[in-house]
Order: sequence, then structure tokens, then C-alpha cells
Amino acid sequence: MRKPPVLAIVIPCYNEEEVLPITSGLFKAELEDLVAKGKVDPASHVLLVNDGSRDRTWELVEGLAASDPAFRGCSLSRNRGHQNALLGGLMEARGHCDATISIDCDGQDDIATMEAMVDAYLDGCDVVYGVRSSRETDTLFKRFTAQSFYRLLSSMGVECVYNHADYRLLGARALDALAEFREVNLFLRGMVPLVGFRSTSVYYERHERMAGESHYPLSKMLALAVNGITSLSVKPIRLITWTGLFVALASLVAIVWVLVAHATGATVTGWASTTAAVCFMGGVQMLSLGVIGEYVGKIYLESKHRPRYVISERTWESDEEE
Repeated sequence: MRKPPVLAIVIPCYNEEEVLPITSGLFKAELEDLVAKGKVDPASHVLLVNDGSRDRTWELVEGLAASDPAFRGCSLSRNRGHQNALLGGLMEARGHCDATISIDCDGQDDIATMEAMVDAYLDGCDVVYGVRSSRETDTLFKRFTAQSFYRLLSSMGVECVYNHADYRLLGARALDALAEFREVNLFLRGMVPLVGFRSTSVYYERHERMAGESHYPLSKMLALAVNGITSLSVKPIRLITWTGLFVALASLVAIVWVLVAHATGATVTGWASTTAAVCFMGGVQMLSLGVIGEYVGKIYLESKHRPRYVISERTWESDEEE
């Protein structure tokens, strides 16, 4: 058994002024309960990461940090998206704690599951995934799109945990290993399994959002899926290769058929077959160029080596620079 860790609960926040006053107290209560049970060190804290919010989120974070030492806050210089904000918080916590638990601010993930995560860490796991036990509370459309999302990722060769989002515990060794991943195009739920180390999963029921509106509509989920696939798998490129091979073989068969028909005098003048073939080939080529362009665009972004996030403010003194 490990000793009780200094735990940092890392929470990305984007326009969360409605829900933060509700959930901040729940996060603190869970932390105090873990301290009282002797499962985490009293120096443990909640780290709120403001992702360039346009409302009063940062003001609320500053107020919490000023009134209660259990809270810390840092703010990105501009909105960089959930994945970059989460990574920024994890890297800010790294070196100041023994383990982190990342969780969304909206209260949908069961906060009480943190105890099971910490128990798994004390038992020797460096990575603990929070996994939804069911999707009974989702609408039929939401359930279908979410399940399709994970199946698509798996079919494309992306290693990820089914029904796991970004609710997870990472030990210090896992954080250090994650820091070695320098790519700009982030898909953390696919990157963390690549870190390795001993891991396990804990299961929980997900609740309704406590206040405010969801920041992950279908369009963002689709964009996340595309980013995850093209960041972690080359299978789409290989599918294009196989599609090209299949079309080439089909074309060869068609050419042989045309030559035989011409030799036997069975040719018929017409435009339908020609138009269909041209449209089909044009569609395949445009789709192929789109997939290849997605990869080329990612190469372009990676080659610039731009920072993934910039911390503009902290509620504590720090000499570290990103």
C-alpha cells in the first residue's frame, strides 16, 4: 500500500458561472472526506482551470482561491478548448502533487467515485479510468451517437476505454510520461492508454448537468472523433490505399469487358454508364483528398511547435514558465 497522496483535483472550466458555485462545494466536501478518512494528504487541493471564459468564471475562481486554501486557480490567456485546458491543468499540478483526478465542472460525473479511484491508486495503480456503467439516462439519439463514437474509434485502431471520457486518476509517474507527449493535436482519452503503467477502471452512474448548458454538442463530438482518429491512427490512409486498389481492379475488369464487347460488336452508345463512372471516381478522389488533407493539416500544425496553451494568471506564486 502506498502512503496517502497529495491529490490535485483538476477541473477545466469554460463559461461555468452558473454551475461552479454549486459544484465547487461538492468537490471540496469530497476532498475533506478523503482527508478525514486518511486516504489523501491534507495538502491536497482543487485546481480550477479557466479556459478563456467570457463570463464571470475567472472571478469566481479567484474568489474561491482567496477565501479557501483548498482551491487554486489558473487561467489560460485565451480559449484553447477542453483538451488543452485539461492538459494545462495537469501540467500545472505536475510536480506539486502525487496524483491528479481530472473531472468536468458540471457535476455529471459521480464525485463520490473519487474514493474508489484513490483506493485503486493506494493499491498500486498509476492510471484509474472512470467508466460509465450504463447510458440508461441518455436519450436514444445520444446513446446511439456516443456508442457509435467509441466503436468508430476502435474500428480505426484508436486505443481507448469504452464509455470513458476524461474522468480519471493519474499518478505522478503517469503524469511525467504524459508530459513527454508533445503533439499539438490532443485527444487525451486516446493518449493516456499509450502511457502504459498498471491501470484499472471504476464504474459509476452519470447524472444530469446541475446547471448551465452543455459545451459538447454533436458537432463538437464529431470534431473530437475526427481529431482522435487522425491524431492516433493511420488506418484511414490505409483504407484509401485499399479502396484505390479495389477501384483499380474493378476498372481493369471493366476495360476487359469493354474490349470484348467492342470485338464482338456489342457496344452501345450511351452516356449513363460514363456519367456514373465519372461521378463515382470523382467522389472517391475528393474523399481521398479530404482525408489526406486532414493529415497534412495536422503535420502543418505539429511542425510549427506552437505552445498548446499559455497560462496568463495564477492564484498562487509560481516561477515556472510554460
